[in-house]
This record gives sequence, structure tokens and C-alpha cells, in this order.
Amino acid sequence: MSYLVPLLVTLPLIGAAIALIAGRHRRTQVGVSIVTLTLVLVIASVLLYAVDVGGAPIAVSVGGWPIPFGIVLYVDRLAALLVVVSSIVLLAVLLFSVGQGAADGDDDTPISIFHPSYLILSAGIFNAFIAGDLFNLYVGFEILLVASYVLITLGSTESRIRAGVVYIVVSLVSSILFLAAIAMIYGALGTVNMVQISERMTELPQQTQLLLHIMLLLAFSIKAAVFPLSFWLPDSYPTAPAPVTAVFAGLLTKVGVYAMIRTETEIFRDNDVNTLLLIVALATMVVGVLGAIAQAELKRILSFTLVSHIGYMVFGLAIATPAAIGATIYYMVHHIVVQTTLFLAVGLIERRAGSTSILKVKGLMRAAPVIAVLYFIPAVNLGGLPPFSGFIGKFALFDAAAEVGTPLMMTLIVAGIVTSLLTLYALMRAWNLSFWREEDDQAETESRISYLDDAPAAEVQTERRVIPRIMTAATTGMVVVTVALTVFAGPLYDVCARIGASLLEPVSLIQLQQEAGQ
Repeated sequence: MSYLVPLLVTLPLIGAAIALIAGRHRRTQVGVSIVTLTLVLVIASVLLYAVDVGGAPIAVSVGGWPIPFGIVLYVDRLAALLVVVSSIVLLAVLLFSVGQGAADGDDDTPISIFHPSYLILSAGIFNAFIAGDLFNLYVGFEILLVASYVLITLGSTESRIRAGVVYIVVSLVSSILFLAAIAMIYGALGTVNMVQISERMTELPQQTQLLLHIMLLLAFSIKAAVFPLSFWLPDSYPTAPAPVTAVFAGLLTKVGVYAMIRTETEIFRDNDVNTLLLIVALATMVVGVLGAIAQAELKRILSFTLVSHIGYMVFGLAIATPAAIGATIYYMVHHIVVQTTLFLAVGLIERRAGSTSILKVKGLMRAAPVIAVLYFIPAVNLGGLPPFSGFIGKFALFDAAAEVGTPLMMTLIVAGIVTSLLTLYALMRAWNLSFWREEDDQAETESRISYLDDAPAAEVQTERRVIPRIMTAATTGMVVVTVALTVFAGPLYDVCARIGASLLEPVSLIQLQQEAGQ
């Protein structure tokens, strides 16, 4: 199976090259992109089955170079699961963008640029998930960030260029901090391989370990949009084209969370900053959801809920028990799928109503009942209503925290419940105003929500556009996946529980070399 691992990265890169050569041949580029991501999904599924059933991760030393000189690609249950979920999301968003491009032309998603950039973004995400050393993880980040710079400014409108500049500056700061931490680790330990780092980290003074630990946490927290380093996200994501916003919201922040999980469970297993992480998680949940309540534009509402729900993942990571790590992985999978689906549904609302402002959109229940369903199901899921996966993930996190039982843990449980209720309130308020409100209710509702008049983008207006069937089909498919997370919650949660247990078990360099076939 080891020969399949490099294909997770090389296939999207080869597909990007072919798509670039194809130029403006729309069908060729679309076909290449769909086939590439489908192949990655199949390969990742095979690898997930292999590592879950076999129990042993798959390590590949690229080029046959010995560790630590060669690049090590490392696929365990966590990496394989996230590649499977990511490829599903990337494929669905790609189909959504194909429909948008067919209907609107090349204004928002220029064919010659979009498909190569999208496949390079995919390669960067996959590379980050299977990186076995910190520098290759950094390379994965840079690959996806370079592609995201292009995607976030597609259309070249003033707002997108402005948001793109902010996004680029913040990303560069994060990357510089990450690279500086890698250089310091290599200078101190003589390696960037994560297994070797974990074995040698105890040789360093405690203050040096703490400095390196904090530097990596800061770098990854910026990428994951953890408060107070999340200021850039609500103004950056909503300005991009609908498919770009969807994939960014679903995946890019989770790559940062994934890096935090790897470093906390593997590299700094014996360094306790969990109290700090709990405080940060509390602030992220509360500030994010309060920001969502104060918004009048749907994409900004979802962007703030994205920030608040990153807090749940940091919360689970800070509990630092196998059950909590497993619950965090399950919640991450849930959030990737549900958040992406909600942004796709909002993209349909924007095309149907000509706006995403809850002050302007109304009467969609009668005019577009299918869109109403496509928004409602993931909205109540994100809000944590039983029996959906959002409820299952949050309950598992709260249960793991209750087992620890400290006052701070109990405070986080209460904050998590309140955040969940406020998330449901913000999303259902948007549902009520956008779908249930009719013209006759206009005067009454305006008086009740007048406090939103000065919210950013409250008066945003675009134009009504036709909705191709493939866009509705792609969103429907994602809604089906969100429901599947609930229907098959048992088997999926079992996998996540095994991930949580295995991540807290140290891997020796000898074991890694054996897995890499050396």
C-alpha cells in the first residue's frame, strides 16, 4: 500500500499541470479536475481501510533517503480520514463551481486560472495532512496558501483585492513565525522529523521547550483562526466567490487545527499548556458566537460561527485524554462537512434572492422550498440539535470534560452549551427572516431587528441569477453527507476513538523506519 501514499499529492499536481496546459478548454479542465479528485478519494479510502484494519500506519521515505534526510510521508488513521473527508468536500465544491461557471461565464471563476489553482490547493491540503516532518508540513501550508491567494481574489473586485491583501499579510506573518520555529528546532535538535523531535525534545531546557511550543501554537492558531488571532477571517472569506468561500471555511482553518493536534499529541506531549488552551477555547467560543449574533449578512454570520466552533476543537485538544481527542476528531469531521454545506446553501440563496442580507431576503420558503431544506438541515446540525452529528460531537466533548471535572472544565461545558444555543439562535433567526418572513411582516420585523441596520454588509445587494441543477445537486449531496454523519455516527466515532487512543501512544524512530521500509 505504501506506493499509493505519494499519489495523494502527485495526482493533484499532475492534474494542475494538465489543466494549465489545457488553457481555456473548459470540458478538458473540468474532466481532469473531477477525475483527479475522484482518484484521490478512492486511494484515500483504500488507505483508511488499510491502516484502520491493520492498525499500523504507513510511512514512506520519498526517494529512498534514510530518515531524517529524506521526506517522510506518514499516513495513519487521522491523516487518512481527513484526506477522505477533504476529497469529498473538494469534489462537491468543484461540481458546484462547475455549475456556477457554466451559468455565469468566467467572471468569478476564470477557467484558465481556477482549476489549476484549485488542484494545487488540494495538493497542499493533502500534503499537510500526510507530512511526517515539520518542514514538509510548512511546504504543505505554503502550497495551499499560494493557491488560496489566487482563489480569494478571483474576479478582481475592490473588496476581494482588499480582503486578499489582509489574508496574504496575516498568512505571511504566520508562515514566518512557523519557519522561525522550525529553524530553532532544527538548530537545537538537528532534525525536523516529528518522531525524532518528540524523542529529543526532553533534552532541551524547559524554558526552551516552552518557547518553541508557544511559537508553533501561535503560528497554527493564526491559521486556525483562534481568538484573538481570528480578526482576519470574517472580513476575508465572505468576499470570495461562493465555492471558494465554502472550501476555505470548511478546510483551511482545519489544517491549522490538525497541525495543533499533531504538535500537542506528538511533539509536546509532556509540556502542559492545557490551562492556557482552555482559556483561549472559552474566549474563541464566546467571542465568535457573539460576533455572529451582531451580523446581518449570512456569510459573515457563518464566518463568525466558524470562529466560535474552532473553540470546541481547541477545548477538546486541551482536555488531552484519549476520549477527548477522539471527540475532537469527530467534531472536526462534522464541522468540515456542515460548514461547507452551509456556505454552499448560502451561495444558492444569494443567486435566488440577489442578496445574502437577512434584512433584504424574505419569502424564500414559498419561492424556493428546496433551498429552504438545504439550509435548514445543516443549520440545526451546526446548532447542535439532537440527534444530529453536531449534538453527538458536543456531547462527547462535554462528557470527556466532565470526567476530568475541574472547575475550569465545568465552566467550559457551560460556555459550550450557551455557545451552541446562541449559534442555533443566530442561524434560526436568519432562517425565520429569510424564509418565513413575507412582505406583510416587513414593518414589524424591521422594528425588531433595527439594531442590525449598522452591521457590516447589512445592505449588501447583488443580482438574481439562475441556479443550474448541478449547483443544487452538489449542495444536496453535501446535505446527504451531513445526514450520513449522523446515521453512521457509530462506526465513524469508533474510528475517531481509535485515533484518539493511538495519537497519545508514542511512536519510536525504529518503528517509523520499519514502517518506511528501511
